[in-house]
Amino acid sequence: MSEKANIGVVGLAVMGSNLARNLASREGNRVAVYNRSVERTNLLVSEHPEANFIAAADIDAFVSSLAKPRTAIIMVQAGPGTDAVIHQLTERFEPGDIIVDGGNALFTDTLRREKEVSAKGIHFVGAGISGGEEGALKGPSIMPGGSKEAYQTLGPILASIAAVAEGEPCVTHVGTDGAGHFVKMIHNGIEYADMQLIAEAYDILRQAGGFTPSEIAEIFVQWNKGELESYLIEITAEVLKQVDAKTGKPFVDVVLDAAGSKGTGVWTVQTALNLGTPVSGIAEAVFARSLSSQSAQRAGNSGMASHTEAWSIADRDAFVEDVRRALYASKIVAYAQGFDAIRAGAKEYNWEINLGAVSKIWRGGCIIRAQFLNRIADAYGKNENLLSLLFDEYFANAIDASLSSWRKVVAHSSLAGIPNPAFASSLSYYDGLRAKRLPAALVQGQRDFFGAHTYKRVDLDGVFHTLWSGDRSEIETTPSSH
Repeated sequence: MSEKANIGVVGLAVMGSNLARNLASREGNRVAVYNRSVERTNLLVSEHPEANFIAAADIDAFVSSLAKPRTAIIMVQAGPGTDAVIHQLTERFEPGDIIVDGGNALFTDTLRREKEVSAKGIHFVGAGISGGEEGALKGPSIMPGGSKEAYQTLGPILASIAAVAEGEPCVTHVGTDGAGHFVKMIHNGIEYADMQLIAEAYDILRQAGGFTPSEIAEIFVQWNKGELESYLIEITAEVLKQVDAKTGKPFVDVVLDAAGSKGTGVWTVQTALNLGTPVSGIAEAVFARSLSSQSAQRAGNSGMASHTEAWSIADRDAFVEDVRRALYASKIVAYAQGFDAIRAGAKEYNWEINLGAVSKIWRGGCIIRAQFLNRIADAYGKNENLLSLLFDEYFANAIDASLSSWRKVVAHSSLAGIPNPAFASSLSYYDGLRAKRLPAALVQGQRDFFGAHTYKRVDLDGVFHTLWSGDRSEIETTPSSH
């Protein structure tokens, strides 16, 4: 074969096919394609002759069609399928070649795979790709990890297909080995929180305010013109405008209220727990989906006490503004917690992750793209060691302006019996962060009482234990002795 491809795609389901088409449409790229089912390869080639794909009937032909250093993007289902393709490629690739996993892999799997593949001299890149099917075709946000050497070859290719925000491609070298998939995981966790917060705002507007779905759609349209401007606010308005053709009812009223989950939100929460960093807004969003799917328990809820109080709303416009501000403040907390988790992961796994650069590549192509990501980039640009986004002047002022409304919405929702777990937990996190002293002192006393876990004092150096079962005197000890 005389002509070679500079990039190949393995796995031609919708995401893989769209990514291959995107690659082929960009100047300088020639794309090889391969799928385990040759029928799917042939269908893609026949439907898109303009792409000028180099089609491969088997893995050997695919590898032979790639120019050196061979570079292949795997777009197959995460798990054993990905491992199988990696094994096929590593048997045929040579040192210096590049294997890219573009699926939603758990970052610890990427750490394992990178270690195994790099031992053979082959580069392995875990690349988070966000934007769904449309993003894959028209321009996603891309979060590649791997070695800097691999990115020298891969970077220009990915930049050619990434979304563009304010003239900049939404791709950056995130860090080594699993950093790319880690950042994509956190992106998805923030997405969970963002969606839940929007849903809670909708529910409060509807239950307390008495607005119809179409009226709430118009509220969201207006919100999308200001500081809440984002892809998720935009599509929420479209969903709420939709009318069911079969019944004539609002679409949102004929959809079963049981939310699904593909696992990345759960991974985010589990990982954050292991890292010891709180992501309460994301966690409550995950738990809210779980609760919505507890069909047997929810079906048996008759007779449960409520003791609610009516939410008296004298000024509907002021009420809507209160909900908007509560949503904005809670959203800031969700992003602050997400970036804290990225920082904690970078410290744990020795990744050099530029948080400002991450916020920039999320400005376009991805699901959480939003106007205020520019503000996040500015915050980390001013201070790359910023302890929390909540301490940045812009976001501190935004919270200050929203705080009274935020408290009002959470309090009245609770009194009215309207569940708002993400709103409430975000506010509680904020109050915990600003508190001068937390009841954790009592928890430490409890732990020392039943398990001799020791404690520190505010007035003395050292580690201490009280002899609770003895004369209750205090002794100085060391953590390693317990």
